[in-house]
Amino acid sequence: MPDPESSEAGTMEVNLEHLPYALLATIMTKLDIASICSLASTSSTFRSCANQILSFLPNFHLVDIAPSGGLLRPLLPPNPYLQSLKVDCGRLDDSAIALLVKPSLHELCLHNCADFSGKLLSEIGTRCKDLRSLYLGSVAEKRGRAIHISDLEELLSGCSQLEALNLMFDVSLFLRHNFARVWASASEKLTSLEIGYISSVTVTELLSPNLGSHQSLSPVQPSVLPGIQKLCLSVDYITDAMVSTISKGLVFLTHLDLRDAPLIEPRITFDLTNAGLQQINPHGRLNYLSLIRSQEFLITYFRRVNDLGLLLMADKCANLESICLGGFCRVTDTGFKTILHSCSCLLKLKVTHGTQLTDLVFHDISATSLTLLHVSLRWCNLLTNHAVLRLVSNVELKILDLRYCRSLGDDALQAIGTLTKLKVLLLDGSDITDAGLSCLRPSVINSLYALSLRGCKRLTDKCIAVLFHGCGMLELRELDLSNLPNLSDNGVLMLAKSRILLFELRMRQCPLIGDTSVMALASMLVNEARWHGSSLRVLDLYNCGGITQLSFRWLKKPYFPRLKWLGVTGSVNRDMVDALARSRPFLHVACHGEELGADPYDISDGLYTHDYDEVDEFEQWLLEADIDTDDEEMVDAENNEELVI
Repeated sequence: MPDPESSEAGTMEVNLEHLPYALLATIMTKLDIASICSLASTSSTFRSCANQILSFLPNFHLVDIAPSGGLLRPLLPPNPYLQSLKVDCGRLDDSAIALLVKPSLHELCLHNCADFSGKLLSEIGTRCKDLRSLYLGSVAEKRGRAIHISDLEELLSGCSQLEALNLMFDVSLFLRHNFARVWASASEKLTSLEIGYISSVTVTELLSPNLGSHQSLSPVQPSVLPGIQKLCLSVDYITDAMVSTISKGLVFLTHLDLRDAPLIEPRITFDLTNAGLQQINPHGRLNYLSLIRSQEFLITYFRRVNDLGLLLMADKCANLESICLGGFCRVTDTGFKTILHSCSCLLKLKVTHGTQLTDLVFHDISATSLTLLHVSLRWCNLLTNHAVLRLVSNVELKILDLRYCRSLGDDALQAIGTLTKLKVLLLDGSDITDAGLSCLRPSVINSLYALSLRGCKRLTDKCIAVLFHGCGMLELRELDLSNLPNLSDNGVLMLAKSRILLFELRMRQCPLIGDTSVMALASMLVNEARWHGSSLRVLDLYNCGGITQLSFRWLKKPYFPRLKWLGVTGSVNRDMVDALARSRPFLHVACHGEELGADPYDISDGLYTHDYDEVDEFEQWLLEADIDTDDEEMVDAENNEELVI
């Protein structure tokens, strides 16, 4: 938005207001909701126009903030043309169901529904008969909320046009013996299904033939979900029985994504073996395969799979475009090379915790016909610089994730410096130096959108100058400098002088970062008329050694007006943290060491992109009645801190 105090901006506003009303409305319909509200806050003409167009907009997307019911209600007037609704429901409950569940909807996406009960599901099934796509996150996760099997049944039977369903919560809460029967009433048009958590036994029972009401003449076609093409499940254990049932039953499957996180070491009957891998893709349609054993609760692997398993699988998976394998500790270079040489269409390769994967896998990769765009080799500790030297023969690479490959050093950076189309580079925990980073100049640094140097212990303040001094305007929007013991305020001052338009900056666990860094970021100019601090959406300062109450004065309004996630240490300046959270209710203040938001780099398909909104004026518009009270709370908190000190 132009500066309203400048005469030029004032003239522009007058001119816009004199445009025909219909033309103004047409222009505003091209904006997102946050931008419409930001524009509405600037004049009565725009506010009146916004009030009218909200009654016929086809799309309403507001996921950057979590509005209350009182704030959301005037933004969602009766609108028979509304087809797509996406909202962060972190501050809503069942009382908002009537506001959100519209009969005209074709797409409904509700995040953070922890305070809703199962009534949300049943009401969607009752009211949204034309729904094509549904996403529900964290339903009934708050204590005292419950979901009944009848709620799921009403949802599935009522939404007969549903094509994509994402239930991102624990469905094991439902009665298992009724679960398959209920799914027999699901839409026959359903092609995509994702479930946040479900037991492997339930999956096997659900997809086994003849459990539902629809009887099939084909012995290989399941009684329910016959048209599924994309299946994404988080389960307790990935087992042979489950993989076999999925592979045989879902005859049109093209995308299979399975992830488990065992609580105890699995027994052979509850594990994946070579026999299970041999069952994958019997119909030859699969182009995306992900099998990940997470170590969230226990350090565990697929100990019953070896090279033979991958050889048997690769024989049926020649058309794969993407393969992700995590936790295959007994697979050696032989097995991984089989994938590279058998899957000639491969665009994405992801291997996590490949404990026996070495440089030899990529020794002759240039002799293959592969054109890899995305390579992720996280926690593959036997890899050295030689592997990267071979990998860069794929000159079209856009994403390169080498996190925690600890033997990589400056020679790897020199090779990476030839990848002129690279967008995402993640080098966490590697052995690189300040001088080595100079290899990313001039070509790679100009193309990067995201760069992570977390835990690269040899880096100092000089890395900032090496990377950014004299570079001009860059595409870089996300930078992670966390856990760098030698990064100080001086480095952040150099970053501020570089005038990079960052959206995300992570500097957690940096003991030498303090108040000076916060002040520099808050007042950093991109040009003579724009504050850089206002561009940050994510700022992680958790456990930075020099953060005091002075920083909190710079973190309150009007500084960092677009900030949506802030990480700080909660045990320090507790009153200031609480007052800041109250004064900026649309700011997620994380103070227990949790990572901010979902992992932005753990992506499944293509490059991740963010549609960032100009929401500083929007936040002011929503909070204009509370500004004075909030500022008084911050002052009181500061005074209390001074008394303690």
